[in-house]
Amino acid sequence: MPIDPIQNQIAIRRAVNHLCGQMGWAALNELILPDGRRADVMALRPDNGFVCIEIKSGPRDFLTDRKWACYRDWCDQLFFAVDRTFPLSLLPEATGIMVADTDTIPDGLNVIAEAAILRPPATTALPSARRRKLTWLFATQAAARLARLDDPAITAALRMAGRAE
Repeated sequence: MPIDPIQNQIAIRRAVNHLCGQMGWAALNELILPDGRRADVMALRPDNGFVCIEIKSGPRDFLTDRKWACYRDWCDQLFFAVDRTFPLSLLPEATGIMVADTDTIPDGLNVIAEAAILRPPATTALPSARRRKLTWLFATQAAARLARLDDPAITAALRMAGRAE
């Protein structure tokens, strides 16, 4: 397991994003919610359900951060994503658990760790007005990020760099 909590969080996030992709979920990191909080990972399932995934790099991270309870208002399901050494008894029973196997990654950055759902969460359907709002936020934040990556100046600079080599 990576010793550095930041590397551990990155490895868990990459594993969670990979798992979401395998499940056909569209994952978006750091979704800004209407209340100003940021969901670590928000995933849109094929059935239009929203899954919020709160990443915890260790027990201290979990015990000092109680804002996760507010995320329940913005998703159909709430998961915690942790590494294999995390004491699972700390996590609330109504939440799902995703576990990432970060033990096999030497630096936590270069290889995608595997993750699995250890426990499914309780499901509470979002009210339709809130689902519409969340769908709009998800789409607009994803589109804005894509637009920043597709900036014409960046594209031109990359093309010029390719010609110089």
